[in-house]
Amino acid sequence: MAIPTTAGTGAEATRNAVIGLPEKKFKASIRSELLLPRVAVIDAELGVGVSPAVTASSGMDALCQAIESYTSNGATPVTDALALDGIGRAARSLRRAYDDGTDIEAREEMALAAYLSGVTLTNAGLGAVHGFAAPLGANFPAAHGTVCAALLPHVIAANVAAARAGEDTAVLARYARVGRTLAGGDGLSDGAAIDECGSFTAQLANDLRIPPLSEFGLRDEHVREMVALARKASSMRFNPVALSDEVLANVLRAGIRGH
Repeated sequence: MAIPTTAGTGAEATRNAVIGLPEKKFKASIRSELLLPRVAVIDAELGVGVSPAVTASSGMDALCQAIESYTSNGATPVTDALALDGIGRAARSLRRAYDDGTDIEAREEMALAAYLSGVTLTNAGLGAVHGFAAPLGANFPAAHGTVCAALLPHVIAANVAAARAGEDTAVLARYARVGRTLAGGDGLSDGAAIDECGSFTAQLANDLRIPPLSEFGLRDEHVREMVALARKASSMRFNPVALSDEVLANVLRAGIRGH
């Protein structure tokens, strides 16, 4: 039985667990059907006492997981529906839960968004943000969700640029749908909706006081090594477009500087 107390990883709906060895700078995900709970009890009231910082970090992880699983090259119609629902719930409720931890409606929305993101990541995969998250979390004292929040707008920008350069209309259409979902309506043009993906996630990270990765000791001299490690992460193969090492390095440098 799994009883989550934060709205973030959606681990109550996955067969994943993370093992870390800080002294060896190692962090990896293991997977087994034996790790999938028989029952998940999701009670939003258990999140009421969670600090704003943990609410922000874990909530951004849930949002990132939903966005990456929707834009993943492993997405399916089933995961699409669940991911979009999770994106919408997080977009309208994460700030509220951060500002007022006793807002039980916002906590419920985030608890469900996290659960849905767990279902979708398990079935569709993620992307470059989570490709970076494991090596960065192993080598620097940054929370997983904080890394995701710091990099999400920059990975979106890189993926969109690559899709536009390659005239990949299917990927662009997915980002347009994400942008409209984040904005809470269908009134945006395709171009404006795609731009909304980056601007919304960057503004949300600012509102939630997500620090730049430089605050955790990440420097330009670490970039090449972190890109090489991220290349080996399983999440990278689900990124919707191929990104060069140079592009990935620029994403990481942007995360170092902040939004």
